[in-house]
Amino acid sequence: MKIYTKTGDKGTTALFGGTRVPKHHIRIDSYGTVDELNSHLGLIRDQDINPNYKDLLIIIQDRLFTVGAILATDPEKAILKNGKERLNIEKISSEDIERLEREMDAMNDDLPPMTHFVLPGGHQTVSFCHIARCVCRRAERLASALNELEPFEANALTYLNRLSDYLFVLARKLSFDLQANEIKWIPEKR
Repeated sequence: MKIYTKTGDKGTTALFGGTRVPKHHIRIDSYGTVDELNSHLGLIRDQDINPNYKDLLIIIQDRLFTVGAILATDPEKAILKNGKERLNIEKISSEDIERLEREMDAMNDDLPPMTHFVLPGGHQTVSFCHIARCVCRRAERLASALNELEPFEANALTYLNRLSDYLFVLARKLSFDLQANEIKWIPEKR
């Protein structure tokens, strides 16, 4: 099978269902950013971190493929003529969201209370995590804008929101685990 199809040479691409849209369409930007986020999570997973974090990151990456599939589905072609859903996969569940919440709560139990914003950095792995968090926030902003135009499953948007929170807590936990210096942002007073 060839990877290149040449069908996008004129600046369009196909959604799941066959509808062609411009490559700069907000739907493409949304799931493209989710794909970018997924790649950043792979980079974090490739670091020397706790195997439990790696295992959860694999689950998250799987769930992000599901979010991407949801975003890539043309809502007008989401239901087949036989009444079944075109996207015949497990969607984002409340359990997926609750898993992130439980993991954040468990990590937070080991961390000192947060009294200030923290500057991203302190260790390369922590920085990768902060970059992923920022990409996740961008994916969420784009998905939110898309949802205003063409609503999709609410749990997909909620998952992105919770994931950005998880990535922030993970960055803090990695700072703690790696004994990296967490620098508080303390604005200068006038």
